[in-house]
Amino acid sequence: MEQNPSLRTRAMQLIEAGIGAADPGLSVARAMASVLADPPAPGGAWRLIALGKAARAMAAAALEALPGARALVVTNAGNDAPLERAEILVAGHPVPDAAGESAARRVEALLGGAGAQDRVLALISGGGSAMLPAPLAGISLAEKQQVNRLLLASGADIGQTNLIRQAISRLKGGGWLRICPAPVTALILSDVPGDDLRVIASGPTVAPIGAIAEAAGTARVLGIWDRLPASVQVALSRPEDRPAPPPARNTLVGSNGQSVAAMIAAGAQDGGLPLEGDVEDCARALMAVAAKAPPGAALVFGGETTVRLTGDGLGGRNQELALRFARAAEAAGMGGDWLFASVGSDGRDGPGEAAGGIVDPQTLARMRKAGLDLEDVLARNDSTPALQAAGGLVVTGATGTNVADLAVFLRAGPAV
Repeated sequence: MEQNPSLRTRAMQLIEAGIGAADPGLSVARAMASVLADPPAPGGAWRLIALGKAARAMAAAALEALPGARALVVTNAGNDAPLERAEILVAGHPVPDAAGESAARRVEALLGGAGAQDRVLALISGGGSAMLPAPLAGISLAEKQQVNRLLLASGADIGQTNLIRQAISRLKGGGWLRICPAPVTALILSDVPGDDLRVIASGPTVAPIGAIAEAAGTARVLGIWDRLPASVQVALSRPEDRPAPPPARNTLVGSNGQSVAAMIAAGAQDGGLPLEGDVEDCARALMAVAAKAPPGAALVFGGETTVRLTGDGLGGRNQELALRFARAAEAAGMGGDWLFASVGSDGRDGPGEAAGGIVDPQTLARMRKAGLDLEDVLARNDSTPALQAAGGLVVTGATGTNVADLAVFLRAGPAV
């Protein structure tokens, strides 16, 4: 039996409303009046640097308001269409690469070459941590990549991950401000729950999340300390040597919360739970709320879960959340015609091309008919082919924005 087409259509309409509310161009355009209130001094110029998955769209809006200015844009493949008056550099994500390291040197040169008469406009969005690797002296890119893989597999949340990233980087945790003689204004699109500016893209224009010693302690709590490269262990064992960064004007221009609010404005109800913590725990909590929903209910959720990798399959946290929700619903005997969807707002969930997953009461039966065992799928973190076999894979392509994840639960009824 195929998924209920009206429920699937409605779910994607709500998710698209959330993604649309995070339109990076509109978000930047709304904020440009305050940016223009502090122009360069005589002899100075605007220096624009855009970083992250929404970098191109943010730069386009800023350049529209700044005739004659140019921008350096660092983003990922899929969001890298040419842009007039901009140089676009493509960098690796979620694992940093040599192109990103080269881009980091370009950013350092642009910031360090600014004068007090200039004004720097930083346009920051999610994904920037991986795209701009600038490891401390003594740490190689390969070692930085190893750290990133360990963090991705550890189940660390984004705050824990970026605390450690900041402690071994020249540019994260206020690094842009320490090397830039010019005043810096940052417009920031949030992809993290709670919108902590220190965490978004590892906070290049704000103070670090915590001390170096806290980063070392977090690595031990996550169980990855003994597998870190020796150079990284040395860096995390050093005394605190980062001066407080100079002040900057940081403005939040878009967030997951704003996207969830847009989904509610489109006719849904707040589900009352964030997408957070371990993906299995989150799936159980979501299912418990969904089981009480009346016919016609449309519940929406936002945030970002974590997955501890136990296998080497193809998938992502949204797809795994969807499958684990289906398993919890089946175990609880949740009846009726329902649908649950979870999607990454950037259009990419994990290393593959999928954006997320959609499940319903028949999803697991369709998987079994295709010869797939759910427990094996989850143990191998191989959610993409399983959802594809069950007709539950969501593929949107790059959306040009990134405000974490959005989820919807629908129950068939007169209001859906």
